[in-house]
Amino acid sequence: MQGAPDTRRRTLLRGGLLATAAATLPSFAAAATPPPRDDSAPLARVRSGALRGYRDQDICVFKGIPYGGDTAARRFQAPLQETPWQDVRDASGFGAAAPQLKASEPTSEDCLFLNVWTPGLRDGGKRPVLFYIHGGGYTTGSGSDPLYDGVRLCKRGDVVVITVNHRLNLFGYLSLAQLGDASFADSGNAGQLDLIHALQWVRQHAAEFGGDAGNVTVFGQSGGGAKIATLMAMPAARGLFHRAWTMSGQQVTVAGPRAATQRAQLLLDALKMSPGEIAHMRTLPVAQLLAAAQVRDPSRVENSALYFGPVLDARNVPVHPFWPTAPLQSARIPMVIGNTRDETRGFLGNDAKNFALSWDELPARLEAQQYVDLLPQAVIAQYRRLYPQYTPSQVFFAATTAGRSWRGAVEEAEARARQGAPTWAYQLDWGSPLDDGKFGAFHTLDIPLVFDNIRQPGS
Repeated sequence: MQGAPDTRRRTLLRGGLLATAAATLPSFAAAATPPPRDDSAPLARVRSGALRGYRDQDICVFKGIPYGGDTAARRFQAPLQETPWQDVRDASGFGAAAPQLKASEPTSEDCLFLNVWTPGLRDGGKRPVLFYIHGGGYTTGSGSDPLYDGVRLCKRGDVVVITVNHRLNLFGYLSLAQLGDASFADSGNAGQLDLIHALQWVRQHAAEFGGDAGNVTVFGQSGGGAKIATLMAMPAARGLFHRAWTMSGQQVTVAGPRAATQRAQLLLDALKMSPGEIAHMRTLPVAQLLAAAQVRDPSRVENSALYFGPVLDARNVPVHPFWPTAPLQSARIPMVIGNTRDETRGFLGNDAKNFALSWDELPARLEAQQYVDLLPQAVIAQYRRLYPQYTPSQVFFAATTAGRSWRGAVEEAEARARQGAPTWAYQLDWGSPLDDGKFGAFHTLDIPLVFDNIRQPGS
């Protein structure tokens, strides 16, 4: 994105959508290389001990702050508070990410860490707190991606920025509740409970980091947005955040208990275990569990491994997030719902064939990617009627984006509209100039723009 003119960057979002989310869009001028860190290390005190961070461009940075205990001892269970420490803890490096395949950083079941960027400590600043939840579905990712660095966002808006790690995939969302062991009652939503635990930590410590515990915005992209939609329907999350912004991430319904249990049984089959042996899963090696979870999920449109996500457990998630209605507990929370114009070019754009489709090839190619059970020929006919100038490839990317991303966003927005809840929707139209613009406004493009990190690796 280095060759993109500033004038194009500044027009990427139309309207004043982001003010409601208590986050001002950053300026998108090119970022210079950050200066060396200031040696006058800032100190903070949290419930479990003292922290020593560092300064980056006058912003106080604290990384790898524990907000919960090692989950290995409580695998598939709700989190507990972290263990206190005696000496001043070094908070200059990120904590481990949650266990996942093909991670580019250290992983561990001891993964409940968050990171804080703030312009001031204990100064009564009452700054808005922006709590970012990473994407990667419910399967991968962490809060330490360079694109999430909060320095420039802090400087732009005088806000406190927080990113978080939490349990993922089977460690965060494997539902064992129906298989006879009462100690696993929370297993299908453990990852969501981690996020609630982190938000409780934020409420307790916002003032220490110059923030306002009564002005917390949760925002997240892709899977992060879906996690937020689910939090909005979780009674334990009530009152922990006051604004919500989802970027290319929706969660209209969650997995029902039967479907979630069927996936758990498929995992047990891959492990050659019976339901009566699930207690042994507490001690199986992480790598063995992750490998077993790669068995194909027969319920998925795409050819993918087992899906793990939030579960309708009548305990932590008592209702579907946005079906048949929006959650009443969140009706007063302002919400921004967004997508990018060319979402699926980020998923499907690396296949050159998708840019050279014929009308004859399009139905089969579209059907293979449909998230909605419709006749592809009927979908194509509607696009050709509404957009006669579109090529087959343009119809392919537009239709897959609509089915994958906009359907859920529209359902969420309409459910909140019926409720009279304050809601805004937007679409990012500005496209990246990379590769002669072939990817357009693809999935994840909004992240570096929002954080003003267009020079970071991966942007």
